[in-house]
Amino acid sequence: MLLLVGLGNPGSRYAGNRHNVGFVIVEAIAKRHGFAPWRRRFQGVAAEGTIAGEQVQLLLPGTFMNESGRAVAEAMHFYKLGLSDIAVFHDELDLPPGKVRVKTGGGIAGHNGLRSISSHIGNDYRRVRIGIGHPGVKEMVHPYVLSDFAKAERPWVEALTDIVADNVELLARGEDASFRNKVHLAMEAKGFGAADEKTAS
Repeated sequence: MLLLVGLGNPGSRYAGNRHNVGFVIVEAIAKRHGFAPWRRRFQGVAAEGTIAGEQVQLLLPGTFMNESGRAVAEAMHFYKLGLSDIAVFHDELDLPPGKVRVKTGGGIAGHNGLRSISSHIGNDYRRVRIGIGHPGVKEMVHPYVLSDFAKAERPWVEALTDIVADNVELLARGEDASFRNKVHLAMEAKGFGAADEKTAS
């Protein structure tokens, strides 16, 4: 079984925040792949289904971002999963808007959701990093991530959400590089993501 986790804060006031892009994408995956209805489980909401023949559990922690690890650890232990069975979708300040990278382990770059997960289960899970850009000044980071996407940003957010949901089978099969490339090419085809693809992964 795979556990795909979307990071965000629960509640309508946070729904459109940049910090909640992980929630948005995992919800789109559930819809695209005909998952069972969401139900309250693991200190959040979860949905079951299959992707590329793999049994998949989707999880949106309801603990608020800085306690996400409690929900992830509960689901991980319930299903007796290893770290390699877990992928976490989260916003990434250090990537340009609309860029996607996948990596296993590494630093947490000040992300409170990742910090909580790593403290509960260890560090070597997969991260699907969704670029939201950086406000440019460290003092602006907190209000920036907890603000809604601007109207001008919504087209790339919607395009990326659809593209990730369409190509998540590659991720489920462990074909991380192919997933990243497919997402990049599809975004480029829609007129997004013309920035240099050789930037740090």
